[in-house]
Amino acid sequence: MAAKAPSASQRTPSSTLYIAVYLILVLLGNVGNTTVIGVVGESLLRDPGVVRSSDIILVNMAFSNLMVSLARNSLLVISDMGMEVFLNKNWCRFMMGIWVWLRSANVWSTFFLSAFHFQTLRRVAPAVTNVHSHPGPPKSLIFGLCLIWSLNLIYSIPAFIFSKNGDENSTESLMLVSSTTRPLLGCIWSFPSVYSGLAFATSSMVIHETIPIFLMSVTNLGSLWTLYSHGQTRRAANKSQDAPVITRIPAERRAAKVILALNILFISSWGTSIISVNYFNYNRGSSAEFLLIVARIANITFIALSPIVLAVGHRRLRAFMKSILSRVV
Repeated sequence: MAAKAPSASQRTPSSTLYIAVYLILVLLGNVGNTTVIGVVGESLLRDPGVVRSSDIILVNMAFSNLMVSLARNSLLVISDMGMEVFLNKNWCRFMMGIWVWLRSANVWSTFFLSAFHFQTLRRVAPAVTNVHSHPGPPKSLIFGLCLIWSLNLIYSIPAFIFSKNGDENSTESLMLVSSTTRPLLGCIWSFPSVYSGLAFATSSMVIHETIPIFLMSVTNLGSLWTLYSHGQTRRAANKSQDAPVITRIPAERRAAKVILALNILFISSWGTSIISVNYFNYNRGSSAEFLLIVARIANITFIALSPIVLAVGHRRLRAFMKSILSRVV
């Protein structure tokens, strides 16, 4: 392992403004997601008798955001500030596998929140696990979260194999949204052929980029339609006890708005990154370098801003932020 200042050819054509914006977003993501894990996680530990499944999913999403930010985005900031570390081949394979695993799990963890809320609304009652039935979260929820992390670990296996270490003059010939938009720690992809590399990139685009965005849109629209239908049923039945209604419609509607905001933020940042990276992979036009910078900013935007969106809609997070602001002001 060697550390050296990167040469001019290796550095990204980064302006001081770009580095400052990226640094602020990374710090915001690290602090924000740590706060979500601490506040929501503390409430889960403090009151284990009543476990709200949505809080467990929020902690999982914030954890995946934080891991991506610490394992990759923070290292990118250090690299942009002038220190480049080059790993050997085995460590490069390990880090590339970790990056692909964390990024892919992050996508599906975000989708899981939208899917869970849609499923909760279709069951009519909000999902709360009570100590009088069985302590702890539902087994189906734990199984779903384990499935996300285990399947994405399996998907990341090629990254543990088809990657290698480069040097200060290495350039990346293949980009994946789920792993890299630039060489980092001297680690680059090394597929047997161009076609096998593009095949993996294409499958990644479909499995971890296109499908999750489509499913998020469908489930979130389904949640909004379910809320609208229940509201119509409630008014039509004039609060009849025979009509299956959601007794917490205002709270569920607020949750749907927060999840919709998260989905829009995710689709905007992820979609921008998809367009930029695939333009590089399949076109390599004159705008490729600029679009890769756009992709780097887009990759961190959701991780940085999602805790702010959650703080607006989550009661405990909102109370925590108010107490912090009251002390500061």
